[in-house]
Amino acid sequence: MGEERLTGNHDGKHSEYRTHIAKESCREQLVVAFQWLWQREGRPDAVLCIGTDRATGDALGPLVGEELLSWSRMPCAVFGTLDEPLHASNLAETLQKHPKLLRSRCLAIDASLGRSEDVGAIAVGIGSIRPGAAVQKSLPPIGRYYATATVNVGGFMDYYVLQNTRLSLVMRMAQMLAESLKLSLGF
Repeated sequence: MGEERLTGNHDGKHSEYRTHIAKESCREQLVVAFQWLWQREGRPDAVLCIGTDRATGDALGPLVGEELLSWSRMPCAVFGTLDEPLHASNLAETLQKHPKLLRSRCLAIDASLGRSEDVGAIAVGIGSIRPGAAVQKSLPPIGRYYATATVNVGGFMDYYVLQNTRLSLVMRMAQMLAESLKLSLGF
């Protein structure tokens, strides 16, 4: 897979791929990573784009959702857009309305906070994520696989940090994820 790096436990449930938005080959690496997921687990039935536009750093998911829905040939359901975000306040309700999401092949996309050297990193892997963990929300784990983007530094006043994250970085990472996902699905 070239420059990419698979980290963690490679038992099929905890494999992860990481790259950085600043790499020239980021798009190609993400396409390969998504295709690796589809080969191992099957193409997604749904994409869950988690977040809200009320906090710049948390807008990653809805921005990806907007881009995915703009493609007329999107082969799977998309939840979470700027107009209809999928976030802490409505995640449980959405999962109740669509119980298949807990059992199907869902790709969960969310912003994350991390160390300063990880800002700009994008991770793609097998396994569930816990949305809202950075701001101490207790939400159910979701997704058979995930894509997360480290949008800012975490660890202190995380909610404030999300509110004051650079929109340009979030938009570039959202566009990169959406384009890579589109290419990995063959259109």
